[in-house]
Amino acid sequence: MNPNVGSVDRLLRIVVGLALIALAALGKIGWWGYIGIVPLGTGLFRFCPAYTLLGIRTCQAASAKHPNG
Repeated sequence: MNPNVGSVDRLLRIVVGLALIALAALGKIGWWGYIGIVPLGTGLFRFCPAYTLLGIRTCQAASAKHPNG
């Protein structure tokens, strides 16, 4: 899996995911808040299957190879 989620996108996904999970755990919103697991997971793994299907990539591709390899 090549990363397709950029830094800002990743941070937003993690924050929103944690917020939804916390609100659900505290009973502020319904059980549907546990859907926050999805953005949290995609943020942590830096890979979004939907982005692959849609051809979206928010991270920068490695344009230059490492000088030692």
